[in-house]
Amino acid sequence: MADHHHYQLVGSAPELYQKYLVPAIATKWAEDLVGRAQPRAGEAVLDIACGTGVVARLAGKRMVQGHVTGLDLNKGMLAVARTLPSEGVPIEWIEGSALDLPFPAEKFDLILCQLGLQFFPDQGRALREMRRVLSPSGRVAISVFSPIERTPGANAFVLALDRVLGPNASKIKRAEHSFNAPDELKALFIDAGFAEVEVQTVMQKIVFPSVVDYVRFQLLATPMAVLLSDRTEADRQAAIKAVASETASFSDPEMLEGGGFSFGQEAYIGTARTTG
Repeated sequence: MADHHHYQLVGSAPELYQKYLVPAIATKWAEDLVGRAQPRAGEAVLDIACGTGVVARLAGKRMVQGHVTGLDLNKGMLAVARTLPSEGVPIEWIEGSALDLPFPAEKFDLILCQLGLQFFPDQGRALREMRRVLSPSGRVAISVFSPIERTPGANAFVLALDRVLGPNASKIKRAEHSFNAPDELKALFIDAGFAEVEVQTVMQKIVFPSVVDYVRFQLLATPMAVLLSDRTEADRQAAIKAVASETASFSDPEMLEGGGFSFGQEAYIGTARTTG
Protein backbone atom coordinates (compact mmCIF):
# COMPACT_ATOMS: atom_id res chain seq x y z
CA MET A 1 0.00 0.00 0.00
CA ALA A 2 2.94 2.29 -0.58
CA ASP A 3 0.70 4.24 -2.97
CA HIS A 4 -2.33 3.86 -0.68
CA HIS A 5 -4.05 1.83 -3.38
CA HIS A 6 -3.76 -1.53 -1.71
CA TYR A 7 -3.09 -2.93 1.73
CA GLN A 8 0.31 -4.53 1.12
CA LEU A 9 2.36 -6.31 3.77
CA VAL A 10 5.89 -7.67 3.36
CA GLY A 11 8.29 -9.84 5.31
CA SER A 12 6.92 -11.17 8.59
CA ALA A 13 4.11 -8.57 8.72
CA PRO A 14 1.32 -10.96 7.56
CA GLU A 15 2.15 -13.43 10.33
CA LEU A 16 2.26 -10.66 12.92
CA TYR A 17 -1.02 -9.26 11.59
CA GLN A 18 -2.70 -12.65 12.01
CA LYS A 19 -1.22 -13.22 15.47
CA TYR A 20 -1.99 -9.85 17.02
CA LEU A 21 -4.39 -7.66 15.03
CA VAL A 22 -6.83 -10.36 13.93
CA PRO A 23 -7.75 -11.40 17.51
CA ALA A 24 -7.85 -7.84 18.85
CA ILE A 25 -9.66 -6.10 16.00
CA ALA A 26 -10.50 -8.05 12.84
CA THR A 27 -12.34 -10.92 14.52
CA LYS A 28 -14.81 -8.58 16.25
CA TRP A 29 -15.72 -6.88 13.00
CA ALA A 30 -15.82 -10.21 11.14
CA GLU A 31 -18.32 -11.69 13.59
CA ASP A 32 -20.51 -8.60 13.19
CA LEU A 33 -20.32 -8.60 9.38
CA VAL A 34 -20.95 -12.33 8.94
CA GLY A 35 -23.75 -12.14 11.50
CA ARG A 36 -25.50 -9.45 9.46
CA ALA A 37 -24.95 -11.26 6.15
CA GLN A 38 -26.22 -14.65 7.40
CA PRO A 39 -24.53 -17.05 4.91
CA ARG A 40 -26.93 -19.85 4.02
CA ALA A 41 -26.41 -23.53 3.30
CA GLY A 42 -25.50 -24.18 -0.31
CA GLU A 43 -24.44 -20.62 -1.13
CA ALA A 44 -21.33 -19.51 -2.99
CA VAL A 45 -19.67 -16.80 -0.89
CA LEU A 46 -16.87 -14.41 -1.93
CA ASP A 47 -14.73 -12.57 0.64
CA ILE A 48 -12.99 -9.66 -1.12
CA ALA A 49 -9.75 -8.24 0.36
CA CYS A 50 -9.82 -11.32 2.57
CA GLY A 51 -6.40 -10.78 4.17
CA THR A 52 -5.53 -13.80 6.28
CA GLY A 53 -9.11 -15.01 5.92
CA VAL A 54 -10.93 -14.33 9.17
CA VAL A 55 -14.21 -13.43 7.43
CA ALA A 56 -14.00 -16.31 4.96
CA ARG A 57 -13.40 -18.84 7.75
CA LEU A 58 -16.26 -17.49 9.87
CA ALA A 59 -18.61 -17.65 6.88
CA GLY A 60 -17.49 -21.17 6.02
CA LYS A 61 -17.98 -22.33 9.58
CA ARG A 62 -21.63 -21.24 9.51
CA MET A 63 -22.43 -23.19 6.36
CA VAL A 64 -23.08 -26.92 6.13
CA GLN A 65 -22.99 -26.88 2.32
CA GLY A 66 -21.67 -24.44 -0.23
CA HIS A 67 -18.33 -22.87 -1.04
CA VAL A 68 -16.30 -19.89 0.10
CA THR A 69 -13.70 -18.02 -1.98
CA GLY A 70 -11.20 -15.63 -0.41
CA LEU A 71 -9.65 -13.06 -2.77
CA ASP A 72 -6.77 -10.71 -2.02
CA LEU A 73 -3.96 -8.93 -3.89
CA ASN A 74 -1.42 -9.70 -1.20
CA LYS A 75 0.57 -12.93 -1.63
CA GLY A 76 1.84 -12.82 1.95
CA MET A 77 -1.64 -12.56 3.45
CA LEU A 78 -2.92 -15.42 1.29
CA ALA A 79 0.08 -17.57 2.21
CA VAL A 80 -0.86 -17.20 5.89
CA ALA A 81 -4.55 -17.83 5.11
CA ARG A 82 -3.68 -21.14 3.45
CA THR A 83 -1.87 -22.38 6.58
CA LEU A 84 -4.76 -21.78 8.98
CA PRO A 85 -7.33 -24.47 9.82
CA SER A 86 -10.94 -23.95 8.80
CA GLU A 87 -14.22 -25.63 9.67
CA GLY A 88 -17.33 -26.15 7.59
CA VAL A 89 -17.33 -25.77 3.82
CA PRO A 90 -14.20 -25.67 1.62
CA ILE A 91 -12.39 -22.36 1.11
CA GLU A 92 -10.46 -21.48 -2.04
CA TRP A 93 -7.82 -18.72 -1.82
CA ILE A 94 -7.25 -16.66 -4.97
CA GLU A 95 -4.87 -13.79 -5.70
CA GLY A 96 -6.66 -11.04 -7.60
CA SER A 97 -7.94 -7.48 -7.73
CA ALA A 98 -11.31 -6.22 -6.52
CA LEU A 99 -11.32 -3.89 -9.55
CA ASP A 100 -11.19 -6.76 -12.03
CA LEU A 101 -12.69 -9.80 -10.33
CA PRO A 102 -11.46 -13.01 -12.00
CA PHE A 103 -14.91 -14.60 -12.02
CA PRO A 104 -17.82 -14.97 -14.46
CA ALA A 105 -21.06 -13.05 -14.04
CA GLU A 106 -23.59 -14.20 -11.43
CA LYS A 107 -21.18 -16.69 -9.81
CA PHE A 108 -21.81 -15.76 -6.15
CA ASP A 109 -24.81 -15.52 -3.83
CA LEU A 110 -23.09 -13.40 -1.16
CA ILE A 111 -20.13 -11.02 -1.19
CA LEU A 112 -18.38 -9.84 1.96
CA CYS A 113 -15.74 -7.11 2.15
CA GLN A 114 -14.41 -6.18 5.57
CA LEU A 115 -12.51 -2.91 6.00
CA GLY A 116 -10.99 -3.15 2.53
CA LEU A 117 -13.04 -0.86 0.31
CA GLN A 118 -11.38 2.28 1.69
CA PHE A 119 -8.06 1.14 0.15
CA PHE A 120 -9.37 0.53 -3.38
CA PRO A 121 -8.27 3.20 -5.91
CA ASP A 122 -11.64 3.03 -7.72
CA GLN A 123 -14.36 2.21 -5.21
CA GLY A 124 -17.20 2.63 -7.69
CA ARG A 125 -15.62 0.15 -10.08
CA ALA A 126 -15.15 -2.33 -7.22
CA LEU A 127 -18.87 -2.10 -6.36
CA ARG A 128 -19.86 -2.56 -10.00
CA GLU A 129 -17.63 -5.62 -10.21
CA MET A 130 -19.27 -7.03 -7.08
CA ARG A 131 -22.70 -6.57 -8.62
CA ARG A 132 -21.55 -8.19 -11.87
CA VAL A 133 -20.48 -11.43 -10.16
CA LEU A 134 -23.52 -11.62 -7.87
CA SER A 135 -26.55 -13.73 -8.73
CA PRO A 136 -29.87 -11.93 -9.48
CA SER A 137 -30.93 -12.62 -5.88
CA GLY A 138 -27.47 -11.92 -4.47
CA ARG A 139 -26.53 -9.73 -1.56
CA VAL A 140 -23.48 -7.90 -0.26
CA ALA A 141 -22.17 -6.71 3.12
CA ILE A 142 -19.31 -4.23 3.39
CA SER A 143 -17.65 -2.43 6.30
CA VAL A 144 -15.45 0.69 6.24
CA PHE A 145 -14.03 2.79 9.04
CA SER A 146 -15.67 6.14 9.84
CA PRO A 147 -13.60 9.34 10.35
CA ILE A 148 -10.54 8.73 12.49
CA GLU A 149 -11.70 11.26 15.11
CA ARG A 150 -14.53 8.82 15.89
CA THR A 151 -11.97 6.17 16.96
CA PRO A 152 -10.04 7.80 19.84
CA GLY A 153 -7.21 5.25 20.00
CA ALA A 154 -6.39 5.59 16.31
CA ASN A 155 -6.69 9.37 16.51
CA ALA A 156 -4.25 9.57 19.42
CA PHE A 157 -1.89 7.28 17.48
CA VAL A 158 -1.84 9.43 14.32
CA LEU A 159 -1.24 12.60 16.33
CA ALA A 160 1.68 10.82 18.01
CA LEU A 161 3.05 9.54 14.69
CA ASP A 162 3.15 13.02 13.19
CA ARG A 163 4.81 14.45 16.28
CA VAL A 164 7.51 11.76 16.55
CA LEU A 165 8.15 10.67 12.95
CA GLY A 166 7.25 13.81 10.97
CA PRO A 167 4.16 15.64 9.70
CA ASN A 168 3.17 13.10 7.03
CA ALA A 169 3.93 9.94 9.01
CA SER A 170 0.25 9.28 9.70
CA LYS A 171 -0.79 9.38 6.03
CA ILE A 172 -1.11 5.59 5.69
CA LYS A 173 -3.12 5.22 8.89
CA ARG A 174 -5.41 8.12 8.04
CA ALA A 175 -6.14 6.49 4.65
CA GLU A 176 -7.99 3.73 6.54
CA HIS A 177 -10.57 6.34 7.57
CA SER A 178 -11.41 7.94 4.22
CA PHE A 179 -15.22 7.73 4.55
CA ASN A 180 -16.67 10.83 6.17
CA ALA A 181 -20.33 9.82 6.48
CA PRO A 182 -22.64 6.80 6.04
CA ASP A 183 -24.22 8.44 2.99
CA GLU A 184 -20.91 8.19 1.10
CA LEU A 185 -21.03 4.41 1.33
CA LYS A 186 -24.74 4.37 0.52
CA ALA A 187 -24.17 6.47 -2.60
CA LEU A 188 -21.54 4.02 -3.88
CA PHE A 189 -24.00 1.14 -3.55
CA ILE A 190 -26.78 3.04 -5.32
CA ASP A 191 -24.51 4.28 -8.12
CA ALA A 192 -23.41 0.67 -8.74
CA GLY A 193 -27.03 -0.37 -9.18
CA PHE A 194 -27.71 -2.09 -5.87
CA ALA A 195 -31.13 -2.11 -4.22
CA GLU A 196 -32.41 -2.24 -0.63
CA VAL A 197 -29.30 -0.40 0.56
CA GLU A 198 -28.88 0.07 4.30
CA VAL A 199 -25.89 1.57 6.11
CA GLN A 200 -25.52 1.47 9.87
CA THR A 201 -22.97 3.05 12.20
CA VAL A 202 -21.49 0.42 14.50
CA MET A 203 -19.06 0.61 17.41
CA GLN A 204 -16.78 -2.10 18.78
CA LYS A 205 -14.66 -1.88 21.92
CA ILE A 206 -11.03 -2.58 21.14
CA VAL A 207 -8.71 -3.70 23.94
CA PHE A 208 -4.92 -4.06 23.85
CA PRO A 209 -2.72 -5.09 26.80
CA SER A 210 -0.92 -1.73 26.66
CA VAL A 211 -0.34 1.32 24.49
CA VAL A 212 3.08 -0.07 23.58
CA ASP A 213 1.48 -3.28 22.33
CA TYR A 214 -0.98 -1.36 20.16
CA VAL A 215 1.73 0.87 18.69
CA ARG A 216 4.14 -2.03 18.14
CA PHE A 217 1.56 -4.01 16.20
CA GLN A 218 0.57 -0.98 14.11
CA LEU A 219 4.19 -0.24 13.20
CA LEU A 220 5.29 -3.83 12.57
CA ALA A 221 2.18 -5.71 11.36
CA THR A 222 0.48 -3.23 9.00
CA PRO A 223 1.60 -1.23 5.94
CA MET A 224 2.98 1.34 8.41
CA ALA A 225 5.96 -0.99 8.86
CA VAL A 226 7.47 0.98 5.96
CA LEU A 227 7.94 3.94 8.33
CA LEU A 228 10.59 2.06 10.31
CA SER A 229 11.90 -0.33 7.65
CA ASP A 230 15.24 1.41 7.14
CA ARG A 231 16.07 1.60 10.87
CA THR A 232 18.15 -0.67 13.04
CA GLU A 233 16.29 -2.89 15.49
CA ALA A 234 17.36 -0.65 18.39
CA ASP A 235 16.14 2.46 16.56
CA ARG A 236 12.85 0.75 15.72
CA GLN A 237 12.20 -0.13 19.36
CA ALA A 238 13.10 3.39 20.47
CA ALA A 239 10.70 4.87 17.93
CA ILE A 240 7.92 2.52 19.05
CA LYS A 241 8.42 3.58 22.67
CA ALA A 242 8.44 7.27 21.73
CA VAL A 243 5.26 6.96 19.65
CA ALA A 244 3.60 4.97 22.45
CA SER A 245 4.47 7.63 25.01
CA GLU A 246 2.98 10.35 22.81
CA THR A 247 -0.09 8.20 22.05
CA ALA A 248 -0.70 7.90 25.79
CA SER A 249 -0.36 11.67 26.20
CA PHE A 250 -3.05 12.22 23.53
CA SER A 251 -5.40 9.64 25.13
CA ASP A 252 -8.13 10.20 27.69
CA PRO A 253 -7.26 8.70 31.11
CA GLU A 254 -10.06 6.11 30.95
CA MET A 255 -8.48 4.65 27.80
CA LEU A 256 -5.38 3.82 29.85
CA GLU A 257 -6.99 2.33 32.95
CA GLY A 258 -5.20 -0.63 34.50
CA GLY A 259 -2.20 -0.18 32.24
CA GLY A 260 -4.15 -1.33 29.18
CA PHE A 261 -5.30 0.53 26.10
CA SER A 262 -9.00 0.40 25.24
CA PHE A 263 -11.23 2.54 23.06
CA GLY A 264 -14.30 2.50 20.86
CA GLN A 265 -13.71 1.87 17.17
CA GLU A 266 -16.42 3.01 14.78
CA ALA A 267 -17.31 1.74 11.31
CA TYR A 268 -20.07 2.01 8.74
CA ILE A 269 -21.58 -1.32 7.67
CA GLY A 270 -23.55 -1.40 4.46
CA THR A 271 -25.78 -4.17 3.15
CA ALA A 272 -27.58 -4.36 -0.18
CA ARG A 273 -29.15 -6.70 -2.74
CA THR A 274 -28.63 -7.11 -6.45
CA THR A 275 -32.31 -6.37 -7.08
CA GLY A 276 -35.17 -5.09 -4.96
